[in-house]
Amino acid sequence: MTSEATPTSPASRASIADDLERITIGSVGLTTRALAHAETGFELTFPQWRAILVVGAAVDGARVGEVAARVGVTLPATSRLLRRLERRGLTTLDTDETDRRATRVRLTERGLAIRAAILAHRRDALAAVVARLQDPDGLDLVVGLRLIADDLERFA
Repeated sequence: MTSEATPTSPASRASIADDLERITIGSVGLTTRALAHAETGFELTFPQWRAILVVGAAVDGARVGEVAARVGVTLPATSRLLRRLERRGLTTLDTDETDRRATRVRLTERGLAIRAAILAHRRDALAAVVARLQDPDGLDLVVGLRLIADDLERFA
């Protein structure tokens, strides 16, 4: 089954880009609220949260260099950030078993629990956004993005 792309006007493309920007801003606001309101017992900065997300994405954690690249900060800054998380009991840093020159970071049980609590808080809010959509399966892309952007703006 193939579908033909419908040409869109520059105005439609700009409108979609605007809605995506509003969704992004709302999502960042939603994540910031999840960091503050999820029952974790910890205050986390956005970069710390990003590091926890990256490290927790794989069972065996990640190399410090991978975390730096994905979070978008320098290797020394990432190392300091991860050491702070280690002192708080959220991560462990050890020599990588496959490359003794590298350091691998993993989430502790507490780090995994905090990651799960924040993701659950955020997921619940996103599920509420979807629940407010009338016939989500029948929405076209432009209308759906606009409705989601409108709803997420309350978190911006």
